[in-house]
Amino acid sequence: MIWAALEGGKGTGMKRYEKRRRKSGFKMVIIFLLVFLLVLLGGWYYIVGRLYGKMHYQEAEGYGDQPWKKDGVVNILLIGNDSRENGEDGRSDAMILLSISDKTKSIYMTSILRDIYVDIPGHDGNRLNAAYAFGGPKLLMETIEQNFDIDVNRYVLVNFEAFAALVDAVNGVDLELSAQEIEYVNAYLVEYNILTNRAEGTDYMDTGASGMVHLNGPQALAYSRNRYMGTDFGRTERQRKVLGAVIEKLPTAVLAGPEKIVDGILPNLTTNLTKKECFLLSLQAGKFLLYENSQGSIPLEGSYRPVEIRGMSVLEIDFEQNKDWLNEHIIGSQSK
Repeated sequence: MIWAALEGGKGTGMKRYEKRRRKSGFKMVIIFLLVFLLVLLGGWYYIVGRLYGKMHYQEAEGYGDQPWKKDGVVNILLIGNDSRENGEDGRSDAMILLSISDKTKSIYMTSILRDIYVDIPGHDGNRLNAAYAFGGPKLLMETIEQNFDIDVNRYVLVNFEAFAALVDAVNGVDLELSAQEIEYVNAYLVEYNILTNRAEGTDYMDTGASGMVHLNGPQALAYSRNRYMGTDFGRTERQRKVLGAVIEKLPTAVLAGPEKIVDGILPNLTTNLTKKECFLLSLQAGKFLLYENSQGSIPLEGSYRPVEIRGMSVLEIDFEQNKDWLNEHIIGSQSK
């Protein structure tokens, strides 16, 4: 009996030992995975930091302390200006509100027409793009917030070179153009070639061609700037078509040759996004690929009328109707 008791005690001790050993091994695996994850995140943070350093950070006073995400939505105002240099010189040739919503699982691009007549803080009423001319991205964001009741406190300023480089980074885009649109592409290329010191006739397209055509960076930029077909509504639609085509090809382009994006685009971007915010966005990139991509424009059809105010041809719009649309499509039917 004594021997049996000793054997039983030994068996119990061995079981306890094995249990402690398994617990210890499990803890070691958890610790190893945590350390590995920290090293991986640290390495990724370093890479994002290096890329972020190639962009130009320009603070928008008063916006740095505001949360960049609200109600699960990140709004980033993409401003295209007609400058070849970084900074706020030039005109705001395009304004697109990029909204990433965790609530609706969507990425929405909303073009905001520059001829909308708005109240500009500290100034008389004027065209929307006058806000940029008066006070750069900060005043433009303030104006959009005040007139449309939507939170916008982060921006990315894109100049001529960045837009063209973005299209070239994905090896161009294929779009359907009419013969008349091709003629306008060539017309806008005249100015672009002069501004960039390129030889006359560079990148001119075959005026006899139409249908599905391939556009390189300068050609896509010229196509996007055309406001003589379909007025400004047609121009903003063309801008979104180019951006949509680029977004579709971007993942493949990044895998094939990220140096084109790094060296061709990032140095031509100015933003008030912080390095931490860019890092957090990068961590969610895989999730964003599964989000639905949609687009639209403000003002909505039937919600505006052309008028002349103080000698300016502008668009007078129904702000309440457009506010409701923004809340429905971006915030998910929740007003502020």
